[in-house]
Amino acid sequence: MAEYHGKLRLVYKDFPLPSHPGARPAAMAARCAGDQGQYWAYHDLLFLSQPDFAREDLLGYAARLKLDGPRFTSCLDRAQFREQVEADFREGAAAGVTGTPTFFVDDLKIGGLLTLEDFRSVIEDALRQAGGKRP
Repeated sequence: MAEYHGKLRLVYKDFPLPSHPGARPAAMAARCAGDQGQYWAYHDLLFLSQPDFAREDLLGYAARLKLDGPRFTSCLDRAQFREQVEADFREGAAAGVTGTPTFFVDDLKIGGLLTLEDFRSVIEDALRQAGGKRP
């Protein structure tokens, strides 16, 4: 992002895989952490800890980040962000996403892990096609 400052925009969407039963609660938990300004820190803990996404695990990650426990628990138990997570999932499915990670650079869909050099190449191609003007 720093390398392409002002020319690139990152948009992150939830796509909890149906084959992973803990993915939806984990996505909603990350949104609850985000409600307290800790989305990315919580997100990173989830990726380090997967597949440990039982309710007690999710609450433990919140405690580790020193989130307001009762507020987080209420958010999680009420599934406060269910509709937002489901909307992201539907949007991804409509765009042809079938797995994670999936990236889009303009209209180009790229599934799977990419090297940093692969990303640079795809981004450079998109910038050339756009005349260098982004986002």
